[in-house]
Amino acid sequence: MIKPLNGRAVIQVEEAKEQTVSGIVLPSAAKEKQQVGVVKATAENTEDFTSQLKEGDRVLFEKYAGSTFELDGEEFLIISESDIIAIVD
Repeated sequence: MIKPLNGRAVIQVEEAKEQTVSGIVLPSAAKEKQQVGVVKATAENTEDFTSQLKEGDRVLFEKYAGSTFELDGEEFLIISESDIIAIVD
């Protein structure tokens, strides 16, 4: 796995829903990038930075934040913790 540095976190973005609540099936071109994901790793705590996240937290993040990358066939987002808006229960 990857270990983020300097106040960043690795997020596995949740897949966009294939269908609306009313049952309409969405084509892939109509799906927006999801803004919810699960924390897979966080930067280590230092004197200057203390992470508010832990592995497994489900979070909501800014729409255009972070950089995507692929590892072992899965897509992840590496993002600054300041771009994470909330922890979702």
